[in-house]
Amino acid sequence: MLKGKKVLIGITGSIAAYKIAVLVRLLVKAGAEVKVIMTPAAENFISPLTLSTLSKNEVLSELSDNSTWANHVMLGRWADVMLIAPLSCNTLAKMANGLCDNLLMAVYLSATCQVVAAPAMDEDMWKHPSTCINLERIASFGNHIIPVESGELASGLIGPGRMAEPEDIVKWLHSFFLRSNELKGKKILVTAGPTYEAIDPVRFIGNHSSGKMGIAIAESFHKRGAEVFLVTGPVSQPISGSLKTTRVVSAAEMYEACINIFPQVDIAVMSAAVADYTIINPANEKIKKNSDQLSIELKKTTDILKTLGQQKKANQFLAGFALETNNEKEFALKKLHSKNADMIVLNSLNDPGAGFGHNTNKITIFDKAGNEYQFDTKSKTAIAEDIVNTILKISHA
Repeated sequence: MLKGKKVLIGITGSIAAYKIAVLVRLLVKAGAEVKVIMTPAAENFISPLTLSTLSKNEVLSELSDNSTWANHVMLGRWADVMLIAPLSCNTLAKMANGLCDNLLMAVYLSATCQVVAAPAMDEDMWKHPSTCINLERIASFGNHIIPVESGELASGLIGPGRMAEPEDIVKWLHSFFLRSNELKGKKILVTAGPTYEAIDPVRFIGNHSSGKMGIAIAESFHKRGAEVFLVTGPVSQPISGSLKTTRVVSAAEMYEACINIFPQVDIAVMSAAVADYTIINPANEKIKKNSDQLSIELKKTTDILKTLGQQKKANQFLAGFALETNNEKEFALKKLHSKNADMIVLNSLNDPGAGFGHNTNKITIFDKAGNEYQFDTKSKTAIAEDIVNTILKISHA
């Protein structure tokens, strides 16, 4: 699967850089074409001469060398995948914040290919809150993270933070290239975020949904080769430009967008937290505080999931979400059957680390065949993979 693939390796300043000689050799042996770029700090750990000899290509580390310019734009367009290994804590922070002070970062920021990172750092650095936030952030940009391993570290400590072994990275890349074409030709609709229902031009009824879960699901489908239509309410999360995104505000606007897109898709995942009620007569001007009480009359919004369930064709798969606070399973199963969905993803606000605003989630999935799938608390990026894998298992897409 690696034969003919173009792999661009970015090496950063970490003791694990010594393993990249083995990785380059394995990739070349598997038939891949390999080019290497290094940060200046990486040259303290492994020789550019070693890597250029093994890769059969010049190793670059500077944006310019006298009169010669390293074309970072073309490097990022040349590759089928950019692999940053080892990924140091320093370079991770730069990736998360868009800093560009060396050739590797210039290539990363202009790369049009998929980017994969294999972190390597000591246990305390790996567990630091800023590292966790930065990993979540670069994952939200659409980057892939190869999990670290536990074992003896450079400090002498035993714990997580070791870069994955070269053989495991090669296996990961094999699976990646298989997976990236898995859903080629499929069209997916995903909804995300809250809706805001206007009370007046200033105020609204809304909820605490951040859109993280829905955006992660959309990105997971896209990474597998699908064409993804994302309909999102007001969110501040970064969204990849590779998703066909429609931004809406109200439940009515989300309904119209979904009704227009749904007939052409194979799979629809309704993960948005859509308002159940909207204001009957929103004020045209800001309501003044002239009395001690204010009454607002509400009406039900159109049920998007139920409407799509009524329109669903035999070759379409429809998944919904249920966020519950009590009798969770009972209400989730009721929603599954009453909306004619094929699958319901249950969140319980009683589970720590689940629901709105968190970077993590804990879910249970029910399908219409009576199966139940439980998943422990993990990052929303990882949960998105679980959801997509379950959909593909159930739907045989």
